[in-house]
Amino acid sequence: MKRILIAGVVGFVAGGQAIAADLPMASPPTAPAYYKAAPLPFSWTGIYIGINGGYGFGTSNWTAPPLTGSTGNFSTGGGLVGGTIGANYQWGQFVLGIEADGDWQNVHGSVGCGTPGGFPTSCQTQSDWLATVRGRAGYAWDRVLFYGTGGAAFANVQAGSANTGSFDTGTQMGWTAGAGIEYAFMPNLTGKVEYLYVDLGNLSCNVNCAAGTSVTFTENIVRAGINYKFW
Repeated sequence: MKRILIAGVVGFVAGGQAIAADLPMASPPTAPAYYKAAPLPFSWTGIYIGINGGYGFGTSNWTAPPLTGSTGNFSTGGGLVGGTIGANYQWGQFVLGIEADGDWQNVHGSVGCGTPGGFPTSCQTQSDWLATVRGRAGYAWDRVLFYGTGGAAFANVQAGSANTGSFDTGTQMGWTAGAGIEYAFMPNLTGKVEYLYVDLGNLSCNVNCAAGTSVTFTENIVRAGINYKFW
């Protein structure tokens, strides 16, 4: 009986080993998966400074007392470059802000206008600086901002004889409005392209023009800029 029992145990053990040998090997444990968090949406909220540059082109018109008439509109144009400071605040996808800039510019133009009534031979209008203070309102599509802008404009406007180089000069206040697009290509750096229309009203020119001459001056500005956002 003992021999039968021992033989049975040996057979059971051998059979179990054979079955175990036929079973597939267990796979090694799988490493836990790590998921990269989605990047946070860009925020336009913050204070920034920047530089800008571009080109201004427009028209001027000299209108004098009845005996001398008007020059009609003549073209002006030239480059500009300067600095910008501003601040934005974002609610959802809407952005409101305020921006100020000051640019050196070399915008000028002249027209032949004869001498009756004291007009110089060549009437020239020019400006060598421009500043604006504007509100901005826009819609942000993550890192892209579409905006409209408008506010006050200030510039020195000079009118006089292109032949003699003598000019009457006045600091003119007017208005400006425009639109642009801005893109955040780094967390703290943005680039923009914008258009502004500037109307600087009427300069009174009495010394180097015919007495009582009124000089209008408008600009269309196309410029690009880079801004650094502090936070």
